[in-house]
Amino acid sequence: MVDRKGKGSRRKTRDKLSKHVRDRGKIKIRYILKEYNRGDRVSIIIDPSFHEGMPHPRFHGLTGIIKNKRGDCYEVIINEGNKEKLIIAHPAHLRPLKS
Repeated sequence: MVDRKGKGSRRKTRDKLSKHVRDRGKIKIRYILKEYNRGDRVSIIIDPSFHEGMPHPRFHGLTGIIKNKRGDCYEVIINEGNKEKLIIAHPAHLRPLKS
């Protein structure tokens, strides 16, 4: 018998994509309707209860800069190593950086 391990994008994310018991339930509407301007610095914090526009879990916790708006989502540029990457994420998965 062959072990067929799943290779989906949400594998190995049991802790990363789970909410604290007191945070479970509906997402706050202010997170969905939040507007960002070009050049704003944001943190990518994935909300697992909102599936639309969810970036890949490897980008959870990283910081980037808003480049543009694309539909309801935003284009966020992050630096990973020596590469600049473009991530498309819904505002429900973005938090303004506290500076």
